[in-house]
Amino acid sequence: MKYYIVIPAHNESAFIKLTLDSLAAQTVLPKKVVVVDDHSTDDTAQIISDFTTRYNWISLVKTTSDAVHLPGSKVIRAFQKGFETLDGNYDIIVKLDADLILPPHYFETILQTFQSDATVGMAGGFAYIEKDGDWKLENLTDKDHIRGAFKAYRKACFEQIGGLKPAMGWDTVDELLAKFYGWKVVTVPELKVKHLKPTGANYNKAARFKQGEAFYSLGYGFWITAIASAKLAWMKGKPLLFLDYMRGFWKAKSESKEMLVDEKQGKFVRRYRWGKMREKLF
Repeated sequence: MKYYIVIPAHNESAFIKLTLDSLAAQTVLPKKVVVVDDHSTDDTAQIISDFTTRYNWISLVKTTSDAVHLPGSKVIRAFQKGFETLDGNYDIIVKLDADLILPPHYFETILQTFQSDATVGMAGGFAYIEKDGDWKLENLTDKDHIRGAFKAYRKACFEQIGGLKPAMGWDTVDELLAKFYGWKVVTVPELKVKHLKPTGANYNKAARFKQGEAFYSLGYGFWITAIASAKLAWMKGKPLLFLDYMRGFWKAKSESKEMLVDEKQGKFVRRYRWGKMREKLF
């Protein structure tokens, strides 16, 4: 199976070399890697350029977006810029962050996961962050969720869900839509990815409200949003974030923000979420 990778990068000079080195060390190499330098003001572009001279399967695309880092829209628009430069001769498309160290067998195992079952639409490992000199699971989500930092999609699944949405919640709605269309989403616990920069490290104050807006646009409704907000605030160890998330939800609802799902998909999402909660309770 052929896999292509797109890596959005903004001021990643401290990490991008480590990420690209880990790709070059893969037991099964990617056919193409496009790194999108999005408005960097450091040495990110030069580091990427150095790699393009060493590896003919790595290329650099430059784009300029707003310097403000809001979750979702900026990174996916950069991804799209890179994706548009690729041909369609791939089996698996990967969205990768620029602050990761992947184990050498990462993509060999991912490809085996796809090859083992034709109904697997998405696959990925788990993110680990360094704490007290040790690498520990970045435990912000359920273990059946693939982190947005390393998403691998089967081509047919990627096309059926309509690609990636340039909005907060893109890395949740993709999985929900995949399940809506009957695809499996598979996490592989033995694939431990070193995440060098904690999630949300670059988000500004305004981004706090975006999570609540995302819950609205995913079609969660009030009660699922309240439960999800409380859980996420607790997992982050910041209880007051619950209020920010709920403010974001009500703001989006009052402004009738655009939804990421249609009515039928929204009903599926709510049934799915309530079902997952019942599983945990009983």
